[in-house]
Amino acid sequence: MGRVVMVTGVAGDPGADFVRMIRDEPGVDRVIGVDMVEPGSTPDGVDFVLADIRNPMIAKVVASAAVDTVVHLSPSEVPPNHGGAVSIKETNVIGTMQLLAACQKAPSIRRLVVRSTTAVYGGSPRDPALFAEDTEPRVQPSAGWAKDAVEIEGYVRGFARRRPDVAVTVLRFAPQLGPRTDSPMGSYFGLPVLPTVLGYDPRLQFVHEDDLLEALRIAVLADRPGTYNIAAEGVLFLSQAARRLGRPVLPFPAAAVGLVNQGLRRVGSVHLSAEQVRLLTHGRVVDPTRAREKLGFVAARSTAETFADYAWGRHSAGLFDPRLLAQVPDRLATLLLTRRSPDG
Repeated sequence: MGRVVMVTGVAGDPGADFVRMIRDEPGVDRVIGVDMVEPGSTPDGVDFVLADIRNPMIAKVVASAAVDTVVHLSPSEVPPNHGGAVSIKETNVIGTMQLLAACQKAPSIRRLVVRSTTAVYGGSPRDPALFAEDTEPRVQPSAGWAKDAVEIEGYVRGFARRRPDVAVTVLRFAPQLGPRTDSPMGSYFGLPVLPTVLGYDPRLQFVHEDDLLEALRIAVLADRPGTYNIAAEGVLFLSQAARRLGRPVLPFPAAAVGLVNQGLRRVGSVHLSAEQVRLLTHGRVVDPTRAREKLGFVAARSTAETFADYAWGRHSAGLFDPRLLAQVPDRLATLLLTRRSPDG
């Protein structure tokens, strides 16, 4: 008998693509996709179960199929259908608690892979240049997806203590970008004008949608439990990203973020979460060394390459020619030096 893999959150990204990937792996006998909403289409060879993981009935799904591997992709900062912040919180935290309770009672469970985020490191002006997996945040996340992820990881650690026979892997993903996947940062970079926080030019790090899927695949197939940062090598400053897109930026004081969000909502645009504002203020860069050395995962694309593929795939054309914008810093520097020279 091959492996029976259950994946939560298959109606959206990255679950829909992941079940297509894992169903073709040698040694995987059956793939079960679970979500509270119907996916657009169910891939051949994948059994879909319409279920809400917040309901204790999820335990029957695990037990009846003798599931041995659970991949928990439901936690997200984006609501699965509707309901706002309360619905997100319930799905992320209460849903995880019910799923872990189901796994704890199922003797067939041998492996658990949980989606998390590098947002657990928080965001503050006192942050280190590089976060390792055991680095404590200077300021604990207090709201939103970041706080949910901290709580989720706490419950997962408790489960690992109660079921030491289960290999538990937590993947902390950097912000995701790619030509196919919708993500909060992808929506932000799709704005015609990029709102930025006045006085800050944060360092940003991403993970490509294909690299994210590969990290999940390795975590499912390899017996290497632990917590891992999953991110591309290298960084981009926000100003560099804007120039490469040909997007003008609109700096605003941090205190005005509420007004900016109101304006974005009125035009039916994106909503800047508290987590995104922290990221766009202080930035965040993590160290992927442990994932490379212990998990065996190496991102195929750097942060710059990930961003370029996102821009190309979305046919993103800004208001200005990116080549001209790229010359602006050099021209400003030349102008300043000329003015400071004695002959000027």
